[in-house]
Amino acid sequence: MNNIELWQSVLSQMQFHISRANFATWFQNTEIISKDNEKIIISVPNAFSKEWLSNKYNKLILKTLHDIDDSIRELEFVIKPQPIKNTPIKNTSGIEEQEEIQLKFEEFKINKETNLNPRYTFNSFVVGSFNELAHAAALAVADNPGFTYNPLFIYGGTGLGKTHLIQAIGNKINDELKKKKIKYISSEKFVSSIVSAIRTNTMETFKASLAPIDVLILDDIQFIAGKNKSQEEFFHIFNSLYEKNKQIILSSDRPPNAIAELEDRLRSRFEGGMIADVSLPDYETRLVILKTKLQEKNADLPEDVLDYIAANVKKNIRELEGALNKILIHNKINPGLNLEMVKKLLRGFVFSPFDVANYKKIIETVAKFYNLEEKNLFDPTRRKEIVKPRQVAMFLLRKELKYSFPAIARKFGGKDHTTAIYAFKKIEAENEENNKLTEELNLIKQRIYSG
Repeated sequence: MNNIELWQSVLSQMQFHISRANFATWFQNTEIISKDNEKIIISVPNAFSKEWLSNKYNKLILKTLHDIDDSIRELEFVIKPQPIKNTPIKNTSGIEEQEEIQLKFEEFKINKETNLNPRYTFNSFVVGSFNELAHAAALAVADNPGFTYNPLFIYGGTGLGKTHLIQAIGNKINDELKKKKIKYISSEKFVSSIVSAIRTNTMETFKASLAPIDVLILDDIQFIAGKNKSQEEFFHIFNSLYEKNKQIILSSDRPPNAIAELEDRLRSRFEGGMIADVSLPDYETRLVILKTKLQEKNADLPEDVLDYIAANVKKNIRELEGALNKILIHNKINPGLNLEMVKKLLRGFVFSPFDVANYKKIIETVAKFYNLEEKNLFDPTRRKEIVKPRQVAMFLLRKELKYSFPAIARKFGGKDHTTAIYAFKKIEAENEENNKLTEELNLIKQRIYSG
């Protein structure tokens, strides 16, 4: 494996360990420039990138390199400020063939004016029960920015497509409303800019640069928590944009009320608009996502291979894409892929130890625990002996299986999704205060996971 292929393999793995925003920010214009025995030297575009990668991602990059080539034990970053092109390896023929072997990392094709990735569109976004509410809200905002839902706050676990969705809003507005000024920023970069402005006493200049923006998109806003000065400055920026009906779009790995060390006044602002969640995709959706990604990459894999990936890689969409990238790179370097090879390649991926937990098992276990028939949980009655078990079932579907609230509502006879939200929050709150309920939930989970 030459240096180009080695670094492409590393990048394909890094994508599902960190957010897409961070991946695009810190790994753009990086490459391996030499491999000397046990040492790898990686070029980066500037001193800021060198410091960030050295301090934050050094161990992860080294581990990934070592997993691919166990002779690698040392890592060094050097600054190479000029635009980087893939340099052919000495004594290696077929330069064009090398470039063809690489998978193109579209995350690096950024619109310099908006910071948006043009490949993140609504057309390439796969909609399922796990993200339909967030998708609908995003479309509504894209059609009428500043007036429909403001701010729009989308939350969910790592790698579930939040960055894709919020950038899709920006790309749609940019395509259809040409006069709108849009800016996408990762919260880490946003905080770094605020810190730099404070240090250089240029905060007013920084605020003035944001004033003309019509749509501000901030990714991973939880990063701002605990940074008091940054929160104070963002509060003023938020208010200034909001008062002028400028659209604010935020993403986070958790809802506003669960972000520790977030100022109450910011939490109040975040909760003043629309809050929508993105949860885990089911098997069918994972299969559709894989096929969509293959189409984008103009690649093909056997049906049994796709079925195996979709059935076993369940953690999140980024992990799903990471697994696909790993297999595609391997297949280009070593053609002739089969299912057994795929199983070996994906052995390092984390599979859920709780596969036994599913919708049917949760309903069955909750009903038995409370001495009810399963059909009783779906009765429209408000009787206390039915309402509580139904709320517990809804809570477990959300907590254990990561069902979206609309999906839970459909399972219980098409109820409004706010009923599912209320049930989840009620059981969650009581669980913190009521030892008896905590014990009940633990016993139910033990029965579910006992198989």
